[in-house]
Amino acid sequence: MPFKKLHPHIKEKLQQFEIETPTPFQAQSIPVIKSGINTFCFAPKDSGKTTTLILTTLHKLKCEANGNAPRAVVLVENKERALELYDAFLAYTKYTSLRVYVGYEQLHIDVQKSEIFMGVDILISTPVTMNKLFLLNGANVSQLKILSIDDAEFLIRGSIYTALMSITQSIKKCQYVLYAEKTHPKLKRFESYFMEYSKTISM
Repeated sequence: MPFKKLHPHIKEKLQQFEIETPTPFQAQSIPVIKSGINTFCFAPKDSGKTTTLILTTLHKLKCEANGNAPRAVVLVENKERALELYDAFLAYTKYTSLRVYVGYEQLHIDVQKSEIFMGVDILISTPVTMNKLFLLNGANVSQLKILSIDDAEFLIRGSIYTALMSITQSIKKCQYVLYAEKTHPKLKRFESYFMEYSKTISM
């Protein structure tokens, strides 16, 4: 049972939200992601991908703040999705010391740099904004443990693909988890770059 082996705070939250049983996708994916290997997660809408992303991120960070540099990065398509995911994370991180920060193109990059500098555990951003932060030394990734990509279909577009490749080249070592509804040759091409030795969960 994947939920039974999660951090006690997460189990408490799941109980509070009356989530007792993992979806088939969660039952398969959570143990694999927890093991620390790079993972492709392909499953249809409403199969529990977003909740899996949140639970495995919190478990990886042991539900507590540590240091000032981001230890988890979540890349999303746009501002709307970034804010949605931020709210979803807050529901689970309430009453923990974890610091969640959200960044996007419309927010001035200098504002983001100074706010991130104050200390962040989980950074939610778009690839273009994240790449800008990297180029301006606005996000220290030396402590990064996990980078997740939510609804990764958007990466198929050229400019975003380039930004992602630039980001991953700046990261020395971390676990990558990519979520999408279905596979695509461009997504699988990442196996040759940063998703090496990955496992694929497909529903």
